[in-house]
Formats: sequence, structure tokens, C-alpha cells
Amino acid sequence: MLFDDTFQTLTQATEGQFRDRGSRFLAFAYPICTETEAKNRLDTLRHEHPKANHHCYAYRLGLDKNQYRVSDDGEPSGSAGRPILNTIYGQDQPGKPFTDVLVVVVRYFGGTLLGVPGLINAYKMATADALANAQRETRTVNEQYQISFGFEQMNAVMRIVKESGVKILNQSFDTQCTLVMEIRKTAAVSLTERFSNLPGVSVEWIDAPFSRNGG
Repeated sequence: MLFDDTFQTLTQATEGQFRDRGSRFLAFAYPICTETEAKNRLDTLRHEHPKANHHCYAYRLGLDKNQYRVSDDGEPSGSAGRPILNTIYGQDQPGKPFTDVLVVVVRYFGGTLLGVPGLINAYKMATADALANAQRETRTVNEQYQISFGFEQMNAVMRIVKESGVKILNQSFDTQCTLVMEIRKTAAVSLTERFSNLPGVSVEWIDAPFSRNGG
């Protein structure tokens, strides 16, 4: 499936749960932007639920399905982390992935073994319950560019900035003027061409991390 430059994510943390034969599965879903943020959320839950038997999780970052991580945390291989991740994937809409999301399912063992099929169902259902009524927002993927120019082109450059409504992240008006700006991915080619067509103006793409803005 191909996506453009928009995606959906959670607006805030949400919770869900599932019970089966005495075991409790508590699901916690969070919007995240980095792996470090995911780790911090997981560490916090482990501190808040020290007596739980398992802290299984999955997270997804970015627009494709290549940036993810799953953990069964002691459950049989493939019975926890992967069902959580597949449930996250199942939230995708046509042309708009559901991403930048971490789901941790904390299990308190109830004394009865559920078997692999039972575990897969439990972790899937707990995750689905957390995501069922979650508030979401659409965001855009953005790229960063540095625009360099002389003072004589100041008015022309700032006119394009004003017309396009791009976000300026940093600016310097020294011997050479520079602007670091964030441009929506689908608009980047046409907009950078407008800057490049101005005499004495150079445009440089910045290899910045995956950038997101609320839309």
C-alpha cells in the first residue's frame, strides 16, 4: 500500500483490557515519535506494574512498515508482540497509515494456561479495546530545507514564505541570510523550485529526522 504524506496517530494515551480464565490483560496505548520515547513509556509501566508477569509490546514509527519493534517478554514466541503489532496495522485507512503508536499489554497471570491461540486472541483483544474509542488526529510528513540568499533577495524570499505559509525553524541575517524551514513533503518540490528560480538563492535539503505536524 502506498501512502502520501499524511497519517493518523493518537492524540493522547488510552487504555483497554481483556480477561480470560483469570488472567488480566491491561493495554496501554501511547502516541510516540521516537524509539527513546517508547522505551521510557515501557520503563514507566514496568515501574507501575512490578508484579505483572509480562509486559509485552509493539510499536510502529514512520509511514511504511519497516520501523517497528515487538516483544513477547517471556510469552511463547509470536503469541503477544506480533498480535499487538498486527492489530495496530489493522487500523490503517486507505492512503493513511496509523502509526507513531506504542501499545503495551501488561498481563497478570490467573493460574490457567491459555495456550498460544488463547494468548494471541487475548493480546489482540486487549489492544483492540484500547484503540477502539481512542481519539486520533491526522498529521503531515514534512521535510526540512535551508534557504541561503543575499539581502537583495530578502523581499522576494519572504514573499514566498508568506504566501506558502511554511514554518520557519531557524533564521540568521548575517553576511549571508539563511532560513531553515519545514515544508510539507508533497509541496516540497514545487516550493523549493520557486526559491531556486530566484537569482542568488540556494536551497539545501537537510537530512532531518522524520518530522510531523498536526493537520
